[in-house]
Amino acid sequence: MRDPATFLLDRLHRAGMGDAVTVEPVTGGLAAVAGIATRRDAPPVFVKAFAETPDSDVFAAEADGLTALRELGGLATPEVIRADRELLVLSVLRPRPRSESFWEQFAHALAGLHLSTVHPRFGWHRDNWLGRRRQINTWSEDGFAFFAEHRLLRWLGQPRVEAALDAGFRAALERLCRRLPELLPDRPACLTHGDLWTQNLLATPGGRPALIDPAVSYMWAEVDLAHVWSTSPPPEAQRFFACYAELTSLDAGWQARMPIIQLRQHLAVLAQFDDDWGAADLIRATLAPFRTLS
Repeated sequence: MRDPATFLLDRLHRAGMGDAVTVEPVTGGLAAVAGIATRRDAPPVFVKAFAETPDSDVFAAEADGLTALRELGGLATPEVIRADRELLVLSVLRPRPRSESFWEQFAHALAGLHLSTVHPRFGWHRDNWLGRRRQINTWSEDGFAFFAEHRLLRWLGQPRVEAALDAGFRAALERLCRRLPELLPDRPACLTHGDLWTQNLLATPGGRPALIDPAVSYMWAEVDLAHVWSTSPPPEAQRFFACYAELTSLDAGWQARMPIIQLRQHLAVLAQFDDDWGAADLIRATLAPFRTLS
């Protein structure tokens, strides 16, 4: 692809934002090209696009998720300035501070989201996107079936998954899915961010925790918890886990469930990226006990 800054600036100009002057690319995302655009007569904006034109609803679905987190769950999210087929333009957030108090604030915010949005069904009113792949959100009253079909087994058949997991591991995943009601507690659905790795936690200009890049659905709250737990949280985040567990009355065994729940994210990474950052090894380690079970 040509220079990312030029690419994003061209997209902004094509969208009618002719006052955009320069773009400073930013790193951290895995699927899209992104940057901060300075403007002549307005505050800077965050802009994101794909090198190849994505499906028409990618950015509309992301904007819908940001709105839902803010309006239904009370979380801080960036303002959506533009969302169309070619690009997403948002207000600019700050890097998160390195403090325990910030993470404690986030624990209260995430617990508030999960506790206040309990829903009778699993899914969402539309499909959305996890990285470069569509996330299927067909409604279901059975959380175990929904998680098995739409969050785990849906990755079987993807070329990178087939190459990394032999027939024994693929069968092990199917066995694990059949045993989900024995392995995980029966919990209600609630609104979840859905892609809550630590890079997606930023701060508002006033210092409040703010979230970006959602793949929302009504799902188990522990989908979000597992993602934070499994993506190298900094030392100051330890207060987050203790506070969240207290606020949501988590049982003492919650940490043991995290590898099974995080299988969904590891499979998504393995399916989409050449460098899987250890996802294949983590998947195989989690599935190993199920290779020989009937």
